Amino acid sequence: MAKETLNPFEIAQKQIKSACDKLNTDPAVYEILKDPMRVLEVSFPVKLDNGTVKTFTGYRSQHNNAVGPFKGGIRFHPDVTRDEVKALSTWMTFKCSVAGIPYGGGKGGITINPKEYSAAELERISRGYAKAIAPLIGEKVDIPAPDVNTNGQIMSWMVDAYEEIVKKSTPGVFTGKPLEFGGSLARTEATGYGVHLAAKKALKKLGKEVKNSTYAIQGFGNVGYYTAYYAHKDGAKIVAISNVDTAFYNENGIDMEKIIKEMEANGFVKNNGYGKEIPHKELLELEVDVLAPCALENQITSENADRIKAKVITEGANGPTTPEADKVLFKKGIVVVPDILANAGGVVVSYFEWVQNLQGYYWEFNEVQQKEASLLSKAFEDVWDLADKYKVDLRNASYMKSIEKISKAMKLRGWF
Repeated sequence: MAKETLNPFEIAQKQIKSACDKLNTDPAVYEILKDPMRVLEVSFPVKLDNGTVKTFTGYRSQHNNAVGPFKGGIRFHPDVTRDEVKALSTWMTFKCSVAGIPYGGGKGGITINPKEYSAAELERISRGYAKAIAPLIGEKVDIPAPDVNTNGQIMSWMVDAYEEIVKKSTPGVFTGKPLEFGGSLARTEATGYGVHLAAKKALKKLGKEVKNSTYAIQGFGNVGYYTAYYAHKDGAKIVAISNVDTAFYNENGIDMEKIIKEMEANGFVKNNGYGKEIPHKELLELEVDVLAPCALENQITSENADRIKAKVITEGANGPTTPEADKVLFKKGIVVVPDILANAGGVVVSYFEWVQNLQGYYWEFNEVQQKEASLLSKAFEDVWDLADKYKVDLRNASYMKSIEKISKAMKLRGWF
């Protein structure tokens, strides 16, 4: 049996190649898209609270800006590598184009466990990184945002550090900021809201409604929580939830009102009698209408794909399904709404935040959500129609839709 592809950058390249082949594009298109345009690696010193100096390593990958400026998050995680940010920046290019927003892909990160540092140290680390990447970013150049283990406060420090260098107000250089500092309403909910919309559209294609459909949510951070929250509001029955510490299942439906209160109070969930404890991997294999993997990459592989029983998989996480698993799921008739479509809500509302920053005029919550729903609904329908036309899965169709757009922009620019 062929070896499973687990390196995220190799997976991204396979996905691009598959879509280019199906579209029969000029070979130059894959040649340009298979690698980021540039990857910056930075080292910067930070004085810690105990007076010692430590050097940190960070990255910023800029994949392709044929359609518009680079856009993508910054993560603080011990597993951040050059290949990971290259893969994530590549996925961002296609995520932006499939959603119909005028950005190319970027991604950054620092190889760090943020739990090991005080708030004051994290501020100095954030500022050090922002200054280190400052020559390569800007409101019309590359617009970073929060990602794993980063948040609005960290973005605020980074904006401030960047503005110290450029000596002017540039609120649109980072998105995902707090409301008081140029952030957008509906940004916190945006990714999970989009994952929910994707599931709703997919269910409708199968002749089902969200109401009374069963959902299993893997990963209960921001994305998983809001996916469950909006599904519950639409009448879904959430039967299983997992986070790093626990996984639990209740065939009659978990008490979501109680969970919502607990999340609002504590920011996390423990199994307070919500259901029976189950092994984490078992959640993925439950017989449900919708499975939402909202944790980390490589969760559904050739090892467990055969045992997946969900009718719809809507990917809240980036890269939760390997290419080998995709083939198995497609043969089984399981509808997989891929990450670059399902979780594009975050970058869509980041785009709205940037637009609001540039014009200095801010929209109401409902207006932002309506605009998000409108963009994502159109993207879903376009991808569904393309999948139908070429008889491919939605992941291939999502890449194909993006590549059609990006290749035209590259051609117009004279890149090939």
